[in-house]
Amino acid sequence: MKELTKRQKEVLSFIAGYIKSHPYPPTIRDIADHFGISVKGAYDHITALKRKNYLKQDGKRSRTIELVHSKVDEDLGTVAKIPIVGTVAAGAPILSEENWEGTITLHQSMLKKNRTYFAVRVRGDSMSGAGIMDGDMAIIEKRNVVESGEIAVAVVDDAVTLKRFFKEKNRVKLQAENPNYNPIYCQDVRLLGRLAQIVRYYK
Repeated sequence: MKELTKRQKEVLSFIAGYIKSHPYPPTIRDIADHFGISVKGAYDHITALKRKNYLKQDGKRSRTIELVHSKVDEDLGTVAKIPIVGTVAAGAPILSEENWEGTITLHQSMLKKNRTYFAVRVRGDSMSGAGIMDGDMAIIEKRNVVESGEIAVAVVDDAVTLKRFFKEKNRVKLQAENPNYNPIYCQDVRLLGRLAQIVRYYK
């Protein structure tokens, strides 16, 4: 499928903004007036956007334009695709196979600007006290330094785990949020990032 032209993106952005600020979509005349073009020119843009699967419309009836949201959000830059890179233990550390397993799509409003993120699947229940459950998707802000007390993804002996990080005088403590699990104490730890948010899927 061909990418959108600059003008098509402008028309799509106008329609998306109009729908957000009104309880109904714009008419073709509204679009023509906004861009100072003919009604036929506006109609041609709508036809092209429908053909590229960005819009739907109920025949030629007025105010029936609908957005195909996944396509619109992606191409207008309002969503980001976060790579899923494997599994992280919230229990005993397990080896993380850092293979790209696909992506998870999040709205940009949920992320900080100019930051890099990755996602890992949570296995185990050692962080249940922090509301992190087995099967959750952890969204991690990539960084190699975190503040003491933050929940971080850490590598210990080539295994990856999700724990609360504490910097002590001569060692690091990786603390579970479940009394059934003992803290992990170590001196050689590599931090991959800090927890930004949790995504949970309900069956």
